[in-house]
Amino acid sequence: MALMSFPARLESLASEDPDRLAVSCLGSSLSRRELQSVATRLGRELQDLGVGLGDYVTVSLPNSTDWFVAYVACWMVGAIPQPTSAKLPPRELAAIVELAQSKVVIGAPDGALEFLPATTATLPLGHQPDPSISDAALPDATSPAWKAPTSGGSTGRPKLIVSGDPAVYDPDAALPLGLEPDGAMMMPGPLYHNGPAVWACQALLNGNHVVLLPRFDAESTLASIEEHRCDVVYMVPTMMKRILRLDDEVRLGFDLSSLRVVWHLAEPCPAWLKQAWIDWLGAERIFELYAGTEAQAVTMITGTEWLEHRGSVGRVTSGEMKICDEDGNDLPVGEQGEVWMRSGRDTPTYQYLGAEAKTLDGGWESLGDIGWFDAEGYLYLGDRVADMILSGGANIYPAEVEHALNEHPEVHSCAVIGLPDEDRGNDVHAIVQADEGAVTQSELLTFLAERLAAYKLPRSVEYVDEALRDDAGKIRRSALRAERLAD
Repeated sequence: MALMSFPARLESLASEDPDRLAVSCLGSSLSRRELQSVATRLGRELQDLGVGLGDYVTVSLPNSTDWFVAYVACWMVGAIPQPTSAKLPPRELAAIVELAQSKVVIGAPDGALEFLPATTATLPLGHQPDPSISDAALPDATSPAWKAPTSGGSTGRPKLIVSGDPAVYDPDAALPLGLEPDGAMMMPGPLYHNGPAVWACQALLNGNHVVLLPRFDAESTLASIEEHRCDVVYMVPTMMKRILRLDDEVRLGFDLSSLRVVWHLAEPCPAWLKQAWIDWLGAERIFELYAGTEAQAVTMITGTEWLEHRGSVGRVTSGEMKICDEDGNDLPVGEQGEVWMRSGRDTPTYQYLGAEAKTLDGGWESLGDIGWFDAEGYLYLGDRVADMILSGGANIYPAEVEHALNEHPEVHSCAVIGLPDEDRGNDVHAIVQADEGAVTQSELLTFLAERLAAYKLPRSVEYVDEALRDDAGKIRRSALRAERLAD
């Protein structure tokens, strides 16, 4: 069967089963035909605002059925959907819009209007296309890039990671991500992040019912899996930890028998946490994936494999990876260095706007991660080069210290940064979210001393009330450090 555009694929699904639910978010749902209808009307509005083939449209919406309407409307007119958080400060949103030269911002808050370019049109949060607008099918169009998420990276400056793949669906390809026909995917993560958007859009395009939450909630996630008989769920370890912290009578009271695949990615998963989920749901249901938004290469590991290779993120399933030292020389098995990737494709997997790739000769690129391979080709990750703390001449990777902290049962979330010290250059500083009085600094350091070398132990511990990772499992160490240096 020939390749088809995303709009053609979604129209085919709507024609096959118009009343089947396409997307739900708590009390709001759209069937396949309803999604097509409202997205077509919004597509006509976008065209009236000057949006055409290859233009960027910034989608600044929270998780909702409206988010999917906006994405599908962009695809219908051949535009490139460019997602951002609905909570961005106005100046940060404006910087992204200027970088993308977006024709329209969908969901623009009032406070952002004065900062946006005069050439950019806006549709407010909650906007619904006029019902009088025709929902007759638009001419078929194919977006030259099906997505263009943003990333601040370690620099804090926005960049766009524009997909190298057009909005084209291959009906003969095997279903990705463990999906099955007519399944249901539970997506509790924020759709402005790449992972949740990729999983949710692939589920939609492959005929699955996508079940959303406005924002992550541990009990609501389990309740939605039970209610909609979801067979695939996307998680990050922060979510997994919050679910495990539910009272057993609550957590174990939900029927999760429909679940076949539990994906987790986007942040390191402590071994104790992964083991707890394996013990709860079974190793055969747990899957982990490692890749960047750039998608040059991918590793994957099943729970069953992980039990034999604890701590690994799996073997390479797409593209190529190698480990190099600081001078770009290949390192042997077991030696830690920088992870380099290349896709092996004839066409690039992505394009940066606002940044340059870090490259080696031969088409190799790095995202700045540290890692090593074992003799069987399983990859183990350390930290990011940019986050490394140099203290007294020793290299200390925050993720290793955070991993040890996360093993403590009273630690809800944590972040480790380096703060200046006249003698050592930098000191390790731990920022910890824990219940008041649950664990003292002395108790925490004693716990860490059993797991880390002395030079890696935090010199100071700070307690905070708020979670340090967002619902996508992301943490901006550079911002945390800047805040403390400014005090």
